[in-house]
Amino acid sequence: MASQIALLRGINVGGNRKFPMARQRELMAELGFEDVTVHLQTGNIVFADPGTPPEQTARTLEDRFAAGLGFPVDVMVRTREELAAVIEANPYPEAVAEPKTLHVVFLADVPADSSALDALDPAAYAPDAFRLVGREIFLHCPDGVGRSKLAAKVTNARLGVPATARNWNTVTKLLALADG
Repeated sequence: MASQIALLRGINVGGNRKFPMARQRELMAELGFEDVTVHLQTGNIVFADPGTPPEQTARTLEDRFAAGLGFPVDVMVRTREELAAVIEANPYPEAVAEPKTLHVVFLADVPADSSALDALDPAAYAPDAFRLVGREIFLHCPDGVGRSKLAAKVTNARLGVPATARNWNTVTKLLALADG
């Protein structure tokens, strides 16, 4: 059976915006979603594809989560095929050997204005690098994302669309769960 993957932004980080895994499963069940698997506390939900476009599924989840939690939650949804295409499009294949150094920033949509990213001088942040590919930004930080000045610039860039980042281990694990 086909799957969709919901990526929630900014929950359970630093003890704020608490959304326990059990509550995530509960709200998904209330909406009628089946075969729900929640991966990690940070908001990664794999579920049977309901047959609706991912953007519609995202709006449904955002509305229900806001009503059930009392605070808004941005949700990016990808189909199993879209997530597989993200993995295939990785412009930094050498980073796969050190998956902690590679992150994917999932965007709700292709940014209408990428000037905030275009203004970043890659040479100023070397060896760190990034590339916008469709609705994702690939971020490679060989010395670790925690020490990267580029990571903060990329993840906080004013792109005009909601975004959430996942490390490569999580991205590949989500595909494995979708293939279930």
